[in-house]
Amino acid sequence: MNALKGKKAAYYTLGCKLNFAETSTIRQQMEAAGVETVGRGEVADICIVNTCSVTEVADSKCRQAVSRLRHRHPGALMVVTGCYAQLRLLGGSPAKEEDRKCLENIDLVVSAKQKGEIVELIQNSKFKIQIEGQGARSKEQDIRGEEQGARGKRSIVNDFAPACARGERTRFFLKVQDGCDYFCTYCTIPFARGRSRNGSIESLVRQAQEAASEGGKEIVLTGVNIGDFGKTTGERFIDLLRALDEVEGIERYRISSIEPNLLTEEVIRFCADSRAFMPHFHIPLQSGSDEVLRLMHRHYDTRFFREKIEEVRTHIPDAFIGVDVIVGMRGETDELFAQSLAFMQSLPVSQYHVFSYSERPGTKALNIPGKVTPEEKHKRSQQVLSLSNEKLHTYYNIYIGQTRPVLLERPPSHSPEGERILHGFTDNYIRVEVSPNPKPPSNSPLKGEKAGERPAKEASPLRGGLEGLSNTIVQVRLGEWNEAGDALTGTVSPDLSNGGEKGG
Repeated sequence: MNALKGKKAAYYTLGCKLNFAETSTIRQQMEAAGVETVGRGEVADICIVNTCSVTEVADSKCRQAVSRLRHRHPGALMVVTGCYAQLRLLGGSPAKEEDRKCLENIDLVVSAKQKGEIVELIQNSKFKIQIEGQGARSKEQDIRGEEQGARGKRSIVNDFAPACARGERTRFFLKVQDGCDYFCTYCTIPFARGRSRNGSIESLVRQAQEAASEGGKEIVLTGVNIGDFGKTTGERFIDLLRALDEVEGIERYRISSIEPNLLTEEVIRFCADSRAFMPHFHIPLQSGSDEVLRLMHRHYDTRFFREKIEEVRTHIPDAFIGVDVIVGMRGETDELFAQSLAFMQSLPVSQYHVFSYSERPGTKALNIPGKVTPEEKHKRSQQVLSLSNEKLHTYYNIYIGQTRPVLLERPPSHSPEGERILHGFTDNYIRVEVSPNPKPPSNSPLKGEKAGERPAKEASPLRGGLEGLSNTIVQVRLGEWNEAGDALTGTVSPDLSNGGEKGG
């Protein structure tokens, strides 16, 4: 008897793209076992929360999510997995009072090693009686994985659980690597996810082919340290990119994040000339101060980072370059932050993603003197955010009036009818909101076109407006900023919806 068939499950994900990919895969596995996804207003039988622990704020959000879901679905089986579960609930570091209270709302904590076995754990565990509706929620919480190590010990996670699933909108997320061997002083990921490991090129190509067969047009490569790909299979990251580029049907790939010391010139040159890899990189800097980088145990200095950014700009001038930065690290004095901010100002990047340093139990950073106050962290964060806005506006403004290929995303399912304005991203990651437009006069070519030139393919008319173009790559002329100031406006016409990539 399948105890799960006909049950309803709610899913909640916090954290990185890798977590979202893994949750989507868990959802697929649950649906294959007969579990339906809960609808709006319905009460779930099972709640699955995939957690994050990158900061203290992330820990707090995880606890709040569990509490909210328990209130909304009081009789549900509460299943928690992910980095917060691994680090705070499985004994990797001493549980605080708030963590112990959180456990009172949880029935099953699944370790990183067992994340791919959630369905079997639910079906076969002592909570089967509750799932079948034959009794009250069990208070026993013994099934918490196999990694109950002492504080600061590395997680014994060495299996690679595949994950490739469609996100909320259009793109797929393909997990190519997991874990990390770097042990930066501020980071707990090696404790939560274990050593670097990966799937084989053959298996990943097969998953990309399956995504294409499901209508996928874009895949984001995800992982913890994806440039480290190959540790467990003896393969190379560049060979993975070459193999994926040959998959028919996938028109776009994006590399979610890659360490600067692992972004080789070979990879950059390949992306510049490839069929489907987009002009878009996400490269963590973390600090623009060499002294702070040393305290963090990063694998490069500012000179190397600048050379890497210039290398990208040389081979792919129109690339969008997003950069991660941490402010308020222990030991980051006012002078060192000023050096960092000046370095960031000088870099030809497109956007900064700012994080305030958060003290993580068991990390070596706790031994560094010079703690920064929360007020000062906030002040520094606001300064970098202001710089980021300047960089982003400068980058977007360059492309106003140009025509770029845009993958139009499906509107959110909860959007009211008639308000489903389509959004999408250009090849070089400019966010655009588009509207239908009549065919432009043939005697007024758009920027980048020669008079009399027509697109290579004829496109069908925009029947029914833009709805029929979701999950389609179209040529869009970029206009001014929208009212919200978070995207450029764009117009697409039958003449322009031929979908060519690598535009400009």
